[in-house]
Amino acid sequence: MTTSNSMLDKKCRSRLILFMAVDSILVTLAYLTSYLLRFDMKFPFYQYLNFRNTLIPILVLKISSFYYYNLYLSVYQYTSLKDLEAIIKACLTGSFMVFLFIFITHRFQGFARSVFLIDSILTLVLIGGFRLGIRIVSIQKRQRLFRLEKNKLDDYKRKKVLIIGAGDAGEKILREIHGNVSLRYEVVGFLDEGYDKINKYIHGVKVMGNINCLPSLAKNIHLDEIIIAIPSASAENMRSMVDIVQKSGITCKTIPSLGELINGKVSLSNIREISYSDLLGRTQVELDIDKIGAYLGGKSVLITGAGGSIGSECCRQVARFKPKIIIMLDRAESNLYDIEMEVNRLFPRQDIVPVLGSITCLAHLRKIFFRYRPQVIFHAAAYKHVPMMEIHPWEAVYNNILGTKYVCEAAVEFGAERFVSISTDKAVRPTNVMGASKKVAEIILQLKSQEIKNTYPQKRPVQTRIMAVRFGNVIGSAGSVIPLFKKQIAHGGPVTVTHPDVTRYFMTINEAVQLVLQAGAMGESGEIYILKMGKAVKIIDMARDLIRLSCSDKDIRIEITGLRPGEKLYEELITDEEGIVSTPHEKLMVLKNNSSDGICYHDLEKKINELLRLADRNDSIGIRAKLKEIVPEYNPQAPRKNPDQVCEKIGEVEQKSSELVVNFN
Repeated sequence: MTTSNSMLDKKCRSRLILFMAVDSILVTLAYLTSYLLRFDMKFPFYQYLNFRNTLIPILVLKISSFYYYNLYLSVYQYTSLKDLEAIIKACLTGSFMVFLFIFITHRFQGFARSVFLIDSILTLVLIGGFRLGIRIVSIQKRQRLFRLEKNKLDDYKRKKVLIIGAGDAGEKILREIHGNVSLRYEVVGFLDEGYDKINKYIHGVKVMGNINCLPSLAKNIHLDEIIIAIPSASAENMRSMVDIVQKSGITCKTIPSLGELINGKVSLSNIREISYSDLLGRTQVELDIDKIGAYLGGKSVLITGAGGSIGSECCRQVARFKPKIIIMLDRAESNLYDIEMEVNRLFPRQDIVPVLGSITCLAHLRKIFFRYRPQVIFHAAAYKHVPMMEIHPWEAVYNNILGTKYVCEAAVEFGAERFVSISTDKAVRPTNVMGASKKVAEIILQLKSQEIKNTYPQKRPVQTRIMAVRFGNVIGSAGSVIPLFKKQIAHGGPVTVTHPDVTRYFMTINEAVQLVLQAGAMGESGEIYILKMGKAVKIIDMARDLIRLSCSDKDIRIEITGLRPGEKLYEELITDEEGIVSTPHEKLMVLKNNSSDGICYHDLEKKINELLRLADRNDSIGIRAKLKEIVPEYNPQAPRKNPDQVCEKIGEVEQKSSELVVNFN
């Protein structure tokens, strides 16, 4: 190992000496030429003496400037605009030091000032030109190798690709394709709505027209794939482009939206299939980065349910703000391992601790809090599957109610700064156990916050700020209907929709988590924040869109199966009694009425203990009755059967199954 390092150091020193020698020759040439140009290609003897006497100091000053600006650490084969900026700064700084040196030592007596002006220009041209020349030679060499490799791979079919979007994203994808012959892509052209770009060329590839030209181009050019490279495209634009592409019968892919690009960089690895979130068109969230960074940067952050869809995205987003440590808590080992590996890959310098365990084990929670002292907690662990909780209501009591109570109490006991819990729109006028359990969790947080304010108005050095964030369905989450629809489409259908009038609010995972982080920065304590979810979407329309995106040659049936146990036709984010007020953030609202019918935290604890005794007995009917007592607006549907009959059909089907045949031809 030592021998290898010494050889590497020797090679670096040799490279440094070589390029310093070349630069010395170029600087000398520039200085000499400036005299010749100034004196009409003649060299008077007294000026020759000036040249000879000042050459060494000028070389030292200019080479020192080049060294200071790291010109000798650059890889000249990849000289970029950033490198050119450094070259300009180095040359101007060196010339300024030369000017200052001549002024101090000779007061310019006997020196022609124009010589040094010409010298500064020539130095910039020669030093920059030398490095640019290396870049050009390197590019030509790679192109020759590219052509040779391409000829070798002619036996393999190369995909002909058309890129929609001749902006920065499209240019980066084209450059990556040109630089990697193994990708086996051939970009035949661009399409763009900017009329100033049409018939122009980007890296030798023509912008052939706008999106409306696609049908005629598809007839004349054999295209294997189309890439939509417009990360800022609105939902309407995306739908329009997808419709035109699908009518042409060509496979279509896209790059993620700006909000999905964690590191902000576009590359070929980002390209994916068109998803429903692209058609949903949620606008980019504007975050107050300073506020979020102030409460996350350098802090110890605990994320419960870290292996779930919301929890894992929370890990990714929190890591962007460089916390001191992220403690990932989850009871599912595979999910926890996956997010640990992903965060390690995306943020290799981030300190993370995966912890396998359940939030329902208070002793384990207290050990975690005692050891890591988390300052910020994002509580995403919860059971969210409505029909499953209807069958097993005691599990909702343990996980959603008791687990939330334990984590919140541990946060307060160990002096955490913020506790942010993720709630759901199903907590509003709940008709199912899952929604009722999440409503109880909200009440726990509000009453605990009130208890802290009443009990420790001035005594505690740190008062934990407790808040909840309520939002609707999240596209791509484990409980979302979209994965089910995709599986059904992959198997040729039918796609099962419970009711033709069912509507839901949807948002993307990254948008939901970004707003959770923003709410955490704004909360004082006791608030329930509501995310603006936009317009409700009909589930049957979503099914049709997903069938359309599948590009299936077969007609996929949509089958109406009837509402599931505990399912609503539509969801609400607030009730009329609660009311909301706006916040400084356009996508966040906060409940105006946070009262809990005058009960205190101690009274609630008694009721939760009674609920736990019922859960220990698996008393389904008793659990629902007690939930109704705690949450008066809870309106359970038809009576459920006993736990030992859970395998039987639960409730009545509201509508006979019918079938809709969807034909998009």
